[in-house]
Parts: sequence; C-alpha cells; structure tokens
Amino acid sequence: MTSRRRKPLRVALIGWGAINRRVAELLSSAQEARDIAIVAIGVRSIARADDIPAGAELVTDPEQLAGLDLDLVVEAAGRVAVAVWGEAALRFAPAFAIASASALTDAALLDRLLATAETCGSQILLPPGALAGVDAIAAASALPLDEVVHSIVKPPAAWRGTPAEETVALDALSAPVTFFTGSAREAAVRFPQNANVAVISALAGIGLDRTRVELVADPGIAANCHRLSVCGAFGRLNLTIENRPLAGNPKSSEMAALSLVRAIRNKSALLSQ
Repeated sequence: MTSRRRKPLRVALIGWGAINRRVAELLSSAQEARDIAIVAIGVRSIARADDIPAGAELVTDPEQLAGLDLDLVVEAAGRVAVAVWGEAALRFAPAFAIASASALTDAALLDRLLATAETCGSQILLPPGALAGVDAIAAASALPLDEVVHSIVKPPAAWRGTPAEETVALDALSAPVTFFTGSAREAAVRFPQNANVAVISALAGIGLDRTRVELVADPGIAANCHRLSVCGAFGRLNLTIENRPLAGNPKSSEMAALSLVRAIRNKSALLSQ
C-alpha cells in the first residue's frame, strides 16, 4: 500500500533581511522543500527584495495574505512590522510567530493581537530567539520569583548605530563597559535590535518592568552573549549562552534564525501526525 503524501506546510515570511534569508537558506534542502513551502514574502518595498525562494510571492499589503491558505506566518522584520502585519497574520493563518518581541512592550498592540487571536482561534508564537533556558524560567515562575537579571554582552561593533554610541566610545574600548541598566521594557524600547530578546526572558518570568537588564560592550569577545540569573522559591538558575553573530547583521545571532527554523519544523511535524 502506498502512503498518501501530506501537503507541505505553507509559510509566509514577513521581512527579507538577514534573519529570514538565513531561515530560507536553512530550509532549502530537497527534503525540507517537500515538507515546507515558503509561499509568500511580506516586504515594505518590492524593489528591495531580491533572490526570494522559487515559487514565493512578494506581498506588500497584509490583506494579500488572504487566500494563500497559510499554515504559519513568521515575522523577522522589526517591531513596526508586528503592528503592520500581526492582526492580518492572525486572521489569515492559524499561527503567527514573532521574532521582534520588542513590539510586545506596546500594551495596546499586545491587547489587539491577543483579541484577534481569540476571535479567530489562532495562536501567537514567541520563539526563544537567541536564548536558552526560557522553558525553565517559565516553569520556575509557577512559584514566586525574587529576581531575574538578563545581561546582554556583545562586541562593540554590535552596538554601533544604537544609543550606546551616545555614552560610550565604542572604537576606543579596552575593557568591558556596562552602558545600560534598567528594566526589560526600557531596554527593548531603546535597543530594539539588540535587546529584543530581553522581552522573551521577561515574559517567561516576572514581567517587563521587574526583569533587570544589563547591556555590555566587550572588546574582548567575538560572540553575542546572554547571561541569565534567576532566583526564587524554586532555587537558583545561572545560564550563559555564547552565540555566533548572524552573517550580515552583527546585532543579531545565528541562534535567532535557528529558533525560527525550529518553530517552522515543529509546525511541519504536526501536519504529519
């Protein structure tokens, strides 16, 4: 007896920058192509999108997601894109994965997304991005947590083009400098490309305003590092992850793209069950 071949997972990628290009590259093997179809790329301008996957349609209007029979929409285009594409993604697909978690510091936007998801029976996915241990923080939060500290340590080049340049001479550093200490909400608002991931650790634990974030420029490292320190009724957790910077975007990490690939593969696996 010949088994019936299931249809591929139909995915729309919002954004065609370094992260989603890497996602598409990692999903480009022959086996992945049979199981996962990238059917649309959402961008602000068609003129800026090149080398898109074969068979993918370029769309510039969120309403164009209608009629594509989507299984999943994956955003990696910056916090503004979540506001522009999010509600349509939740209306026209059963799941919407958000890479630009800093957008969720906007309480009004978060409320709209949650309301749309509830109305449409769709799901908001928040992949762990460049982090590890998010599941442990979420589990630990079932009991009272006393403190969550998230230190983000990156080479000076990763902080160029950010408000860090207003307080630190990045090219002249000879030792690590902590140039920001504050809440996860403040960090994500002021440094949305670099501290985006702090929203994930905050939402998993004690929230955006109680989670403390430290941002560090360190000329002695080449990796993008995250150091999590959590203590509470469960005990204590200390974790460090050193991520290779993403080619083409040193502000982000290879793990950010890998996290989205895993989310897509997990959804694909559900179709085969």
